[in-house]
Amino acid sequence: MNNRIIICTGGQLGSWTVPLIHPGDTLIGADRGALFLVQHGFTPDLALGDFDSVTPEQLELIRSNSRESLAYDPIDKDYTDTELAFRHALDQSPSEIVMLGALGSRFDHSLANVHLLKLALEKGIKASITDEHNTITLAEIGTTELHQSDYSHISLLPLSEQVTGITLHGFAYPLHEATLQIGQSLGISNILADPVGTLTVRTGILLVIQSKD
Repeated sequence: MNNRIIICTGGQLGSWTVPLIHPGDTLIGADRGALFLVQHGFTPDLALGDFDSVTPEQLELIRSNSRESLAYDPIDKDYTDTELAFRHALDQSPSEIVMLGALGSRFDHSLANVHLLKLALEKGIKASITDEHNTITLAEIGTTELHQSDYSHISLLPLSEQVTGITLHGFAYPLHEATLQIGQSLGISNILADPVGTLTVRTGILLVIQSKD
């Protein structure tokens, strides 16, 4: 049974987005992300946000083509629209959460959305941010498998102040018991030499960014 939630939010979206949405996915549209879903023939299971980036006519289109909608006051709320959607998704205890449109021209929003991945990590829920050029996940204590894909470059950056015991197998540039601290670029632009590589972490949390030009 598919228990994956797709959150479509208001950053950079395009034709690349549509093939990433699979039959059976639960769809949450945050603000303008809901409009994107509706305009591309999808029916959001939930549309939410303050909807300050859509016109009244577009908002009516969203409401009339969504199974449920929740409107929030743009001033009297503690979370961004994306975080509201993400927290709602976490409450459903899905097998996976994928955020689309979570990266864009507003770096503050993009970085905040990356930080949301930690909320899923704490609950043991697989979560990622994907766009046309990147897919971003987190890795913590233990071993993670990484597979060759269209996202050919793999960069590792510490999300916690320090990450220790980083060991890479199957990579062009292997590491053994390495330590990364915030402010270092040692982990940028590695590639897989084997179809499947492994990443082991002893302490801390790593951002794993798989990217392509």
